[in-house]
Amino acid sequence: MTATAPPPSPATRDLISAAELERLNERRDGPGLRQLAFHLAVLLVGGLVWGSEVLPLSLRLLGLVLLGAGLAFGFCAMHECGHRTAFQSRRLNDAVAWVAGALSFYNADFYRRYHQWHHRYTHQIGLDPELEEAPPHNLASYLLELSGIPWWVGKIRGHARGLAGAFEGCPYVPEAVAPKVVRSIRLQVGLYAVLAVASIAFGSDALLRFWLLPLALGQPLLRFVLMAEHGGCPFEPDGLRNTRTTLTLAPLRRLMWNMPFHAEHHLYPSLPFHAAPEAHALLAPHLAHIGAGYWAVHRTFRRDLAALALPQAG
Repeated sequence: MTATAPPPSPATRDLISAAELERLNERRDGPGLRQLAFHLAVLLVGGLVWGSEVLPLSLRLLGLVLLGAGLAFGFCAMHECGHRTAFQSRRLNDAVAWVAGALSFYNADFYRRYHQWHHRYTHQIGLDPELEEAPPHNLASYLLELSGIPWWVGKIRGHARGLAGAFEGCPYVPEAVAPKVVRSIRLQVGLYAVLAVASIAFGSDALLRFWLLPLALGQPLLRFVLMAEHGGCPFEPDGLRNTRTTLTLAPLRRLMWNMPFHAEHHLYPSLPFHAAPEAHALLAPHLAHIGAGYWAVHRTFRRDLAALALPQAG
């Protein structure tokens, strides 16, 4: 199941011609394999520097941050492969999505269906599952969101519900596919359990040092960029207004599999990540929200935190 969006509205239908869209939509393995190699290199370099016993502490801590960013931003790899747009092969997309999800503490099979619903009902109150947890509305909730603590709590609860097959209130997991999602979550949690038992049996702290600690440090970085995708945008179905593209440094954009081009992605979710910059050149004049960097976007959030909050009923 590939994440989809509603048919383009008359206002967006002709922004990219059918011929141009067909060209941009072409699936190619080369860009995906190069991107995957880059992401793996970030993890490898970060892990080697963090684990070094000869480098100065300052460099080792930089390695820890790099490793943490690579692990947390594994979410971006899972997201792209969850759309099955990174590679030509559906099997390769699904395999990379599953592994990247496991590394970043997501389950790819559950997330694919959750995310499909998010695309269908983007930023619509009562419909978009991303709004099930209320967005920040004051400084305390903003800082709490950035800490990643609510994310950890939500993921632990979500995996626990998934183990039991308790998908009540999740219309994106219909009864017909629930067993497959449960099997996937059980396999993932089983893998975590095997690694934990092995770590205890061998007296190794590698799982803590090279996964849990870096991932915990990387989560605030991921929360920081994800909050910009829809935060402060109108709660309405118009894809030109309910999503933000954020212009940022090339290394971060690369590590995020071009997710900063988020409005383009929501308008045309069939686009592979490597086509996003070209799509941006075509769509930018029509977009209501283009952030000039993540710091600038968050400065606006801090000036008006109430703009992030759900509107009050009545």
